[in-house]
Amino acid sequence: MPRRTSVSLNVVERGAGVPVLALHGWTPDHRLMLGCLEPVFAARPGYRRLYPDLPGMGKSPAPPEIAGSDDVLATLQDLVDDLLGDTPFLLVGESYGGYLARALTRSRPRQVLGLALICPVGTAVEKEERRVPQPTVLRPDPDLLAATDARTAGEFADLAVVQTPETLRRFREEVLAGLDVADTTAMARIRQRWTLTEDPEGGAPFTRPSLILTGRQDHATGYLDQFALLPHYPRATFAALDVAGHNLQIEQPALFDALMSEWLDRVATEAG
Repeated sequence: MPRRTSVSLNVVERGAGVPVLALHGWTPDHRLMLGCLEPVFAARPGYRRLYPDLPGMGKSPAPPEIAGSDDVLATLQDLVDDLLGDTPFLLVGESYGGYLARALTRSRPRQVLGLALICPVGTAVEKEERRVPQPTVLRPDPDLLAATDARTAGEFADLAVVQTPETLRRFREEVLAGLDVADTTAMARIRQRWTLTEDPEGGAPFTRPSLILTGRQDHATGYLDQFALLPHYPRATFAALDVAGHNLQIEQPALFDALMSEWLDRVATEAG
């Protein structure tokens, strides 16, 4: 197919086999997805994991032509065409990446073998319209924050429900590292046209194995607006994890690994 944009995304690739495309959220980069998914695939050979940086994030450029979410989605359509063609693949999206993943699924329902969403933007795209809980810290560690540089401590505490040395380490390596290199000018431009032209759930229901993971204490995207997605995904497991905020993959890693693994099992059984 002809390219929709002139932008080629930076992609980190691991493994070989059935493709898995993993889309990170707004502002971080591919390291968020690589950090949470590689442990899941460590004992699962036979998967080709593709971790792109979205435009303006990580090492992917965002020239002026990338002026909204429709254009970001177009770069992902190009990526699939370039790297996968018509090959069936699994799709994972986190936060804003979950919004884009749902749109990609709408446009390629026969090609997407299964869809997994991690703390995705739900039915309410704009933050002020979302139904979210009040910020809550269930496992505070003020000494840890006091011993951390102010900028890192502030970014971490803004979303953390579980404040431990391990969640801080992973936040620093998997999330903050991407925040540090984001093109804020490009992102401000894209943010002006944040809502996709086509509703990701505007087409026929997606009837392949799906997973929707949310955090009960997630005050960024919440869990109620994601529950409203269920009619469109009749094969979805929906989980609202306690003691988990917007970085639930870091705060509830055992449950995250178990639920992701079960989703992979369901996809493999039906794809086989």
